[in-house]
Amino acid sequence: MKADILIVDDSLDMLEVLRRQLKETGYTTFQASNVVDAVDLLKVNLPSLLITDIQMPGVDGMQLVKYSRKHFPQLPILVITGYPSVDTALEVMRDGAVDYLVKPFTQTELDNAIQKVFSLQPVLTEKTKVVSAKKVSPTTSISGIIGKAKALESTLHLIEKTKDNNVTVLVTGESGTGKELVARAIHYNGTNRNRPFIAVNCGAIPENLMESELFGYEKGAFTGAINSRNGFFQAAEGGTIFLDEIGNAPLSVQQRLLRVIQEKEVTKVGSQTSKKMNVRIIAATNNDLLSMVQNGSFREDLYYRLNVVNIELPPLRDRKEDLKALSEFFIQKHGKELHKQDTELTSDALNLLVNYNWPGNIRELENTIHRALIVSDKIIDTHHLPSVMHNSTSTQIPNESSVFKSLKEVEKEHILHVLKWCDNNKTKASEILGITRKTLGQKLL
Repeated sequence: MKADILIVDDSLDMLEVLRRQLKETGYTTFQASNVVDAVDLLKVNLPSLLITDIQMPGVDGMQLVKYSRKHFPQLPILVITGYPSVDTALEVMRDGAVDYLVKPFTQTELDNAIQKVFSLQPVLTEKTKVVSAKKVSPTTSISGIIGKAKALESTLHLIEKTKDNNVTVLVTGESGTGKELVARAIHYNGTNRNRPFIAVNCGAIPENLMESELFGYEKGAFTGAINSRNGFFQAAEGGTIFLDEIGNAPLSVQQRLLRVIQEKEVTKVGSQTSKKMNVRIIAATNNDLLSMVQNGSFREDLYYRLNVVNIELPPLRDRKEDLKALSEFFIQKHGKELHKQDTELTSDALNLLVNYNWPGNIRELENTIHRALIVSDKIIDTHHLPSVMHNSTSTQIPNESSVFKSLKEVEKEHILHVLKWCDNNKTKASEILGITRKTLGQKLL
């Protein structure tokens, strides 16, 4: 049974657009054009999801988010707004919204956001079980982590052991293995699940802005600081901050992070006053931090502070028994927007997937299935899969006459295959490979 959704927006046109989009997807909807009416509806019939605008006359959507979080803590909330800002996003996430969508958005973006919100709920009632029976199977683990492979057992065990305490966790593994999914699983299954989860990609923030983005800044702290502003740590108060690609943090930021962990307090840039905080830190990297410690690019004391519990994610090549379940999941996820949810893999196509080495891991698998769905018609067969997979099957196990290549040569060869598949679109290739465009360029040298 599809979930029922309460939509709140002062624009009647927007309410009608959302109602039609959600009805087409199979949801039952209730509408309210103001917060007062929305609260009345919540009291009478608690929905499976609340979608609310922020900027509304009278009582605004931010107050509705706070009210809902206080009185209906299990109700997931998706915020939509036409006035995006970093401060607003951080505030609504801190106050209890699960995700944030900026107008205008496509129906696909709306569907994906709703699925993400539901997938992050730790316990689903009968009302909120919106995934199909095909997706809910014995292979589905907590918070969307799919798999039953032996290599995944220790990961799931450590998630269970760490979810209810504030111990610092370091998640390691190759690009595309799902490190943020692990962080979300720890947070949304733990005792602080109703508090904020703030994900920060340290590799995407310019070095000169990282301190102010993480810790906030006072007015006048630097040119352009016309107002004081909180950072990601303040926004995560009471919840979890996920520091992805922690190996990219400059040494100056590493020093401040060490103090945050040791002293449990944050000092804004330009301030002399520290403020106590209660934030759980989960960091992630695909770099060898120990090697970085040895060459002086990562602080040894910070490494040991972060690495209290290490959760190492196995690469997809060590989880071949999960390929069928993962492929079916991605068929359902992307098939919905293409009206191809019932698409099936042929046994030959599955064998091709199993025999491939997956250097881009789960992210590469998702992109492969998505592309195959676009070019296929209800059946995914071998010819719908990239040529690199056909070429790789004969070279999985070298024999005595094989010529061994260096890891760098194999890596470059694979990158060139992916680029060819993407018509030399470096942005798309970077997404599939799970690396930045800058790293892609370096690896092609």
